[in-house]
Amino acid sequence: MKSAPAKQACVIGWPIEHSRSPVIHGYWLARYGIDGSYTKRAVPKDAIETFLGSLAKEGFVGCNVTIPHKEAAFRMADVREATATAVGAANTLWLDADGRLHAANTDTYGYMTYLADQAEDWNRRDAPVSILGAGGAARAIAYGFLEAGVAEIRIFNRSRERSEVLAHDFGPRVKALPWEERSRASTEATVLVNTTSVGLKGEGSLGIDFADFHPDCIVSDIVYVPIETGLIREARRHGLRTVDGLGMLLHQAAPGFEKWFGVRPEVTDELYDLIAADIEAV
Repeated sequence: MKSAPAKQACVIGWPIEHSRSPVIHGYWLARYGIDGSYTKRAVPKDAIETFLGSLAKEGFVGCNVTIPHKEAAFRMADVREATATAVGAANTLWLDADGRLHAANTDTYGYMTYLADQAEDWNRRDAPVSILGAGGAARAIAYGFLEAGVAEIRIFNRSRERSEVLAHDFGPRVKALPWEERSRASTEATVLVNTTSVGLKGEGSLGIDFADFHPDCIVSDIVYVPIETGLIREARRHGLRTVDGLGMLLHQAAPGFEKWFGVRPEVTDELYDLIAADIEAV
């Protein structure tokens, strides 16, 4: 009897060399003894429609999507989960038995799951959440906090126009405030999260003054290179609890793996340490 072919998935982007997704999924494939593969595919911006249209022909059951293809992936999907619709972008795609392309945005799940894992009581105070940035990650995380019942989310972005668009799209519980007020208007926040690229590779500063912040505020950063960003380091210096960005990366990968390979994988300390060592080696 002929065995079924090994399932194949991949991550696509342009460029894609930096992606750590193959290490994450390769770890899970080995841990669960699954006959499958997960690779990188560099797909130029003008080739995304052709690639996704031939996903099955290429032998893939699905893929992860990174910059600059997330919006195009969302548009091309036949079926869109609520998370993808809320953000207007997709980072996880899979084909169903009928060949229809499904799209999800697992950044919401990844962020909220790791936040709850690291700070289970993050929502014990009825206080606003502050989000720095107004891009796709900000939208995914704002959606997560709204679904969790947060009464008010404050968006701070250098371009006020972008933050106002986000606030308009999500409704009255989300408010756009001037970038200059990011510290003063966040002193009572239950969570402050950076969704911008400031701090990536240690570059730049968000200029947050934590001196008057509520002592129970949790400061998180979705940047994970380095794992301890300047924002995280400064928050810790003021005695605040922090949540790094690596856990979000690991947890957002789990739903896709389950869709492609049929097993819900566990984010273990071993996996965290493996990726952390890879980051520190660069």
